[in-house]
Amino acid sequence: MVASYLLYSVPVNIANSAATRSSESSKHETPTRFGFLTNDESAFQRLLETHLPRVRTIVERIRRRLPSTLEVDDLYSIGVTGLVAAARNCRPDQERSFGSYANTRIEGAILDELRRMDFMSRTNRSKAKRLGNAISKLEQEQGGSVCQDSLCTEMQMTQGELAELQEDVREVRFVSLDESQGDSEEQSLHDIIPDASWMSALDVLERKEVLSLLAERMAKLPEIPKKVLAMYYYENMKLSEIAACFGLTESRICQIHTQTVGVLRNYLTSILA
Repeated sequence: MVASYLLYSVPVNIANSAATRSSESSKHETPTRFGFLTNDESAFQRLLETHLPRVRTIVERIRRRLPSTLEVDDLYSIGVTGLVAAARNCRPDQERSFGSYANTRIEGAILDELRRMDFMSRTNRSKAKRLGNAISKLEQEQGGSVCQDSLCTEMQMTQGELAELQEDVREVRFVSLDESQGDSEEQSLHDIIPDASWMSALDVLERKEVLSLLAERMAKLPEIPKKVLAMYYYENMKLSEIAACFGLTESRICQIHTQTVGVLRNYLTSILA
């Protein structure tokens, strides 16, 4: 993954690319805004190399609270961008206090990305937290599983409102279609879940034959209905534009179109019966 490459292989390249991008974007900005970048490129690179391990430390701490299905390499990549952003805004006299500032920017960038990726809205996430706290409280007080009546009383909700809340905050589990299922290591969800869009060889052959018969029937249409269909469906012309081409009224073209489609529909119905 890109993030692993950045973290463990070429930290200097990160600084170089960051410096290049920032140099291009800072042409119209005050030269002293980004101290290291504009005045001392080597110091900027050294700053990144020194604090790059912070990204891994922060990601490892955050990932413990995340589902295993989340790609950790993506978090590394986001963390690196947070570090680069912090380094761009650091002045030479702030280098000693840069560590705590970098931690904030790295963690903030990762958390922002997690919020963006979250399938649940912030409102529902808050509701889920409130529900979880209520369940934990009742479990401690009752010393066991929590019944719906107790939970309704604690949450001050009716049975219907509680059921609606539980549906809103219901956990979504992501699975990989490539993971092996059951005892067989060679069988994955690809082999189990049917593909609704898949067509059998017989269906493909039948569809091809029907289209061929339909094309033959369309070729036998009178010249004007045939041209109306071609201009309407293939050239995407409006009925008013087609009417102008034939010197007819729009209502007449609409009538021809409707009658022709009806003829073809009846023909398909007869051959498929």
